[in-house]
Amino acid sequence: MKPVILFDPHWRTVSELFSASVFADFKNRFDVAWGKDTSIPADLFRQHWPSTSGLVAASPVVTAEMLENAPSLKVIVEVSGAFPDTIDYAACAKHNVEVLSCSPGFRTSVAEIGLAMALSSARGLIVEHELFRHGKENWLEDKPETDFTLHGAQVGFIGFGQIAQELSRLLAPFQTKIKAFDPWLSEQHAKGLGVELCGFDEVLHWSRCLFVTASPTTENEGLLSANALSKLGDNALLVVLSRAHLVDFDALTAEAVSGRLRIATDVFPEEPMPAGHPIRQAANALLSPHRAAAVEGGRPLIGEMIVDDLSAIFSGKTERRLAIADVNTIAAVTGVTDADRVADMAASRNT
Repeated sequence: MKPVILFDPHWRTVSELFSASVFADFKNRFDVAWGKDTSIPADLFRQHWPSTSGLVAASPVVTAEMLENAPSLKVIVEVSGAFPDTIDYAACAKHNVEVLSCSPGFRTSVAEIGLAMALSSARGLIVEHELFRHGKENWLEDKPETDFTLHGAQVGFIGFGQIAQELSRLLAPFQTKIKAFDPWLSEQHAKGLGVELCGFDEVLHWSRCLFVTASPTTENEGLLSANALSKLGDNALLVVLSRAHLVDFDALTAEAVSGRLRIATDVFPEEPMPAGHPIRQAANALLSPHRAAAVEGGRPLIGEMIVDDLSAIFSGKTERRLAIADVNTIAAVTGVTDADRVADMAASRNT
């Protein structure tokens, strides 16, 4: 019998995550329950849950009690883009249920738009474009007080996961100097990635261009507070790619409106943003309506990763393409630190 996979992609859509051919392969390899763009009815979920081998969902809710009633469950895959706090990770570890995130599937498209936003903002393209439209452009004029080149620039990262690593690869031809603040990344791993780890304050003071690419956790909400933003140098560029959760958006807006910082962001605390929000009128803010992965071919890599990892799990292989929830994930998302079994599981899968 094929493993039963409960697939509830809502609020995403099937076509966002899977190409037609990969979705057909997915249904051929597994007994896919639901797999529609609307949320699965509660009674249908309850019907399939006891026999489910895998849950793939945009908003998975899994409690310890639910796990007691799902003896066949081996894996949970979230397709929102970050490990949610609606999963009991310690209970999953106890029941040997893997938790995976689709975040690696966004890395190429999000890194690409991150580079585009950094280049456009650093060189003042959006500002001059708008001035040009009103006959106020600055012909052949250097603007050293605001504009800068990425070549040899001091570039910082808040979080150095999959997206940041892909961005650093794209930045390589510019020979940028890169530092990162990432409390979950070991010195040894960072060295292998070619990045210098540093403290939070140091990356703020040091960066001419700072990318926010960390996943949201219970510990980093509002990490870039008004005080933190004040430590960025005048005319520094802040590019927010992961989640607005990490930023005090009122303080960010104030910095953009004042003109002290250049801001580029693809994410917002409220989406859509209110029509009268002052960030809309900040001349030196580059605003993208959460479209970093919204490009043809930008998300279907996720479907390929899901099929590959589910196939690996049910054939006893340890390789994973999706991100694995480990002891650090549990501590960051839930605050739980007593997770020895998770540490053992993560160690066994990453050897």
